[in-house]
Amino acid sequence: MNESLNLILGAFLILNLLLVSSSRLMHCIKLVAAQGILLGLMPLTLPHSPDSNAWEYLLVMFLNIIIKGVLMPALLSYTMRKTDVRRELEPLVGYSLSLLIILGLTGIAFWIGSLLPPEPHGASVLAVPTALSTICTGLFLIITRRKAITQVIGFLVFENGVSIFGTGMMIHNGLLVELGLLLDVFALVFIMGIAVFNINRSFQHIDTHSLNALGD
Repeated sequence: MNESLNLILGAFLILNLLLVSSSRLMHCIKLVAAQGILLGLMPLTLPHSPDSNAWEYLLVMFLNIIIKGVLMPALLSYTMRKTDVRRELEPLVGYSLSLLIILGLTGIAFWIGSLLPPEPHGASVLAVPTALSTICTGLFLIITRRKAITQVIGFLVFENGVSIFGTGMMIHNGLLVELGLLLDVFALVFIMGIAVFNINRSFQHIDTHSLNALGD
């Protein structure tokens, strides 16, 4: 079981690097969809106690795959087509430098993870470093990208990191908390998709950096 979980966590680390090094929005949407599917598969790799409810794991698994792996990427793809934006051309931080920064932050995440005492209930020693790295990747995308769609993707990546921490550390009632977060995130991304569409219709672009120049 731990080997399967470690493979999933390792895949998250690779996807984080691919996300910050890609300028194509459709490619980024596919990558965050892959993260959603992997997050849905994580509960299957966790050791289950005899008195645990299997339906909770299956419910969260299916909802993660359907919402984060299918519905949210479909909404972002629809918004991308409607706004006619295909690439993040002028990020605040270049793609090569972004890759180096995330590699550095991932190294720091592993260093922090090594300082923490071993958690007896944790499913994998990679859970904390991967969660921290994914959270940092999401925040980095939100801060350094200009397009609203890319910032929405960053928010999804950030939430994936929070979910990795809760699921990988097997926090008590973590699955029920994840279910609540999942529904909140779906509603928020739906609202953000509508907002992005309306921004593009009003200003003919979705470059949030340009909105800072608006005056009275």
